[in-house]
Amino acid sequence: MTARSIRGAVAVTLATVLSLTAAACSQPGGPDGSGSGSGTDSAVVGIAYEPDSLSPLLGYGKDGNSKIFDGLLALDGNMGLKPALATALPEVSDDGLTYTYRLRSGVKFSDGKPFGAKDVVFTYRTILDEKTNNASRTELDAVKSVEASGDDTVVFTLKYPYAPFAQRTVLPIAPEHVAGRQDVNTGAFTTHPVGTGPYLLTKWSKGEKLSFRANPDYWGGAPKVKKFTMAIIKDDDVRATRLRSGELDGAILPPNLAKGFARGSGMRTYAATTYDYRTVTLPTHNKVAGDTAIRRALDVAVDRRAMVDSILNGEGRPAYGPVPTDSEWFTKGTERTHDLAAAKKILDAAGWKPGKDGIRTKDGVRAAFPLWYLTGDKLRQDHALAYASDAKKAGIDITTEAGTWEVIEPRMKQDAVLAGGGSPADPDFDQYTLLKSSLAGDGFNNMAWYDNKAVDQALEAGRRSGDKAARKAAYDTVQRELVKNPGYTFLTHIDHLYVVKDRFGALTTQVEPHDHGLASGPWWNVEDWTPKK
Repeated sequence: MTARSIRGAVAVTLATVLSLTAAACSQPGGPDGSGSGSGTDSAVVGIAYEPDSLSPLLGYGKDGNSKIFDGLLALDGNMGLKPALATALPEVSDDGLTYTYRLRSGVKFSDGKPFGAKDVVFTYRTILDEKTNNASRTELDAVKSVEASGDDTVVFTLKYPYAPFAQRTVLPIAPEHVAGRQDVNTGAFTTHPVGTGPYLLTKWSKGEKLSFRANPDYWGGAPKVKKFTMAIIKDDDVRATRLRSGELDGAILPPNLAKGFARGSGMRTYAATTYDYRTVTLPTHNKVAGDTAIRRALDVAVDRRAMVDSILNGEGRPAYGPVPTDSEWFTKGTERTHDLAAAKKILDAAGWKPGKDGIRTKDGVRAAFPLWYLTGDKLRQDHALAYASDAKKAGIDITTEAGTWEVIEPRMKQDAVLAGGGSPADPDFDQYTLLKSSLAGDGFNNMAWYDNKAVDQALEAGRRSGDKAARKAAYDTVQRELVKNPGYTFLTHIDHLYVVKDRFGALTTQVEPHDHGLASGPWWNVEDWTPKK
């Protein structure tokens, strides 16, 4: 779980909600194509959050599909790898330690300068530099070196045969001649990017919108949607209101709001299967949440199926860990059945005895702790309230609190958080940053400060082995250890719902990560859309 995948939607204050509501009464159109009324070759979609930076050197677009940039490879509609800035998939040595990429010729950055091997080398070396503030650096831990062989070939040498390395090369490539001449962490490139992608950023109004125009010289062909705008609307209700009023051409919505857009309304609803989960962090440093018996009791006290049915309207699945139950990497037998009686027995045996008010105590410590969720995020709020209700029945008093990440982040070491995460492709992508003890306190990595030596060893084994059976055994160990001592209570894997105007025709979705709306959704391939006149 990376900083960006955990952060999800940024919270919104009441003042922001009011300003967005006021904005909904005005016309968003303008010369930058920021409104749906600006022409048939434009599109405006509502998303729930904005990135911290637009620099791939700091993590933007690391899972591909950034619109402004391209990676060496890209993911197609079936999540298969396909060439992008490379001419083909990499040539891999027999020992799995060398990956060679041949680069596409004639590609230019949006400032007209040519793309070449030096830009690939610069990008990867800069991300791996400890001075670069990239919270996802450990995802490239396997890289020993990256070298250019002429202008059109790049060779990666790995420390160990990291099986999913090719999937890591969807990461966007930055221009050395721009980003290499300024401070990587604070320079203008972080907000005024130059890339090779199908769109060029025309304006980023923080907290309001990201505006793009089609790159007429894009190597893959100029997009037919000439102006594309992502309206940043952090409150779910406000986003639905603006879609209904006609200000937006599409939006991501929680299930209870998406169902309000019926068929025949000129809108279509799209459901995307995801790896996106909602989980409660149980901080190791909290005397209650860090207690193994409390953790195990909560794991069976929670009614996951009821959450799927009532909160998600059936658009999702129960979650027992970061790996979805329908994944080939899921460990059968680690499902936890809702069993309130079993939860009470676990607590009784561990010495957590009910008080007069029904709340348990042990050695003078009351079984109580706060649970934070993001303001404006109805899904997180509903999950938090349901979780607290289930916990209360077992004698654990959880107080739900809403706040922004600025309020929540300093409290994460001690307080529980209703968090989100999830990444397709490979189990290493989720589990390493989520559970590795050495990453505790590193931004939004290992938010629960989980510390389990058996899990640490299994994570390293899964990451370093090139043998799929050995890797499966390692991740089986991780999932079984999470049953014994769950540092998180995983609740649901949610399907993402999007509502989009019919005028764009029948669209498609991919299997999506936690980060959604920004680079995912039906607009994952907006450069291929053909709007109806």
